[in-house]
Amino acid sequence: MMQEEQEPDYRFTLANERTYLAYLRTSLACYAGGLSAVQFLDLGLDRWPARIIGLILVGAGLVTTAAALRRWQQNLTAMRRGQPLPVTRLPLMLAATIAIAGVVGLAFAMWR
Repeated sequence: MMQEEQEPDYRFTLANERTYLAYLRTSLACYAGGLSAVQFLDLGLDRWPARIIGLILVGAGLVTTAAALRRWQQNLTAMRRGQPLPVTRLPLMLAATIAIAGVVGLAFAMWR
């Protein structure tokens, strides 16, 4: 059975959009950080540590971009149907990924 959808209060729609844009800014920062690591980070050993860090960060950016769009759509649908907003693990994934990239970078910097 299809639930009737109503246009939510514009303030909630705009708040949802701001959250989506914040996730996109975060994904852009991951892209920039990953590409900068590959380009400029010199941790020796044929630069493979920099490539690993770059791969982790660019991968996180790609996942964040896709998940942000999905999250925005799910929130909008839930608001229109008067349902609770769905739970997301995206902030946890981002925090863990950035922490892993930082630990890898720190480990290789100290090892060198």
